[in-house]
Amino acid sequence: MTLSVKISHDFNGFTLDVGFDAPQGLTVLFGRSGSGKSSVVKAVAGLLRPDAGRIAIAERVLFDSARGVNLPVHRRRIGYIFQEPRLFPHLSVRRNLTYGRAFAPRKSDAADFDRVTEMQGLGPLLTRRPGALSGGEQARVSIGRALLSSPEILLADEPLAALDEARKAEILPYFERLRDEAGIPILYVSHSVQEVARLATTVVALEHGRVTRTGPALDIFADPAFTPTGIRDAGALIEATILSHHADGLTEVAAGPARLHLPATEGAPGSPLRLRIAAQDVILSREEPKGLSALNILPGTVTAVRLGDGPGALVSLATPAGTILARITRRSLAAMALAEGTPCHAIIKSVAIAPRDVTGAH
Repeated sequence: MTLSVKISHDFNGFTLDVGFDAPQGLTVLFGRSGSGKSSVVKAVAGLLRPDAGRIAIAERVLFDSARGVNLPVHRRRIGYIFQEPRLFPHLSVRRNLTYGRAFAPRKSDAADFDRVTEMQGLGPLLTRRPGALSGGEQARVSIGRALLSSPEILLADEPLAALDEARKAEILPYFERLRDEAGIPILYVSHSVQEVARLATTVVALEHGRVTRTGPALDIFADPAFTPTGIRDAGALIEATILSHHADGLTEVAAGPARLHLPATEGAPGSPLRLRIAAQDVILSREEPKGLSALNILPGTVTAVRLGDGPGALVSLATPAGTILARITRRSLAAMALAEGTPCHAIIKSVAIAPRDVTGAH
């Protein structure tokens, strides 16, 4: 099942003109504030009627200006996860969850309820009221309620924006399970590089109301030209598999034929992982380095160089582990004579790979 969006709308001083497909999995609308992300979500939900275009879930048309189709909100079969949980304070968690079933086209059975509560870890919370829950727990109840309405797609408009870093870390694994197990398209709005790198299967980048690029997350992040929030946030994604956990607090993983060490992470040997390696944490060397404290040294070849507006440059390197990006100075670029086709080595400190940049693959 795929959500297809092609719409245009003129606001006062701003024009939205976008087109993209969101397949099963989690598609992130990514861009700076004011790029049009929330307007797209409102149009899909039926809260904004575009001037022109078409919105469809598979063959079911939600909006078509040419045919005069504009389904009302309650007929769109969309689950909406807001920034604020919007739970009923006088109802228990169980009753908040079952409230969503009242809007489903079919009544959810006990198996649906049990599956959703297990997926979101809500079993121990069912008898409690929202006032006795943490922000992360309330967010999980909100997700569960949306799922129990039997939607064909889920919309999440910056759902973690109101949470502090600790609560975000608590809720992110549940969004990963939602991505992997819900079996429907999820359209997720964010301007956080870390959230996008961790959750996205597909990225739709927006700027000034236009789609600047779209595609699989690994491909988008591997492109040195993709720096919508600035070159400081650049970093590539690597898919890996856990090999073993060592007694000294490191986890060894296989990324293709390469072996990498990172701080201890959860998961049994054989479990897939996705790693985000920030470009600013990578050092380049023309010669194979020796006698360093860094454990991760990857041979590679320069595939592209992008110069920044200031003194920096972004170098793309093809390695056995996948594409790596390195942020260095223009002076170093010139001194090392780096250009497309130049062989060199990428050096990555194990401790530079933060836990927030390691997630289960899908």
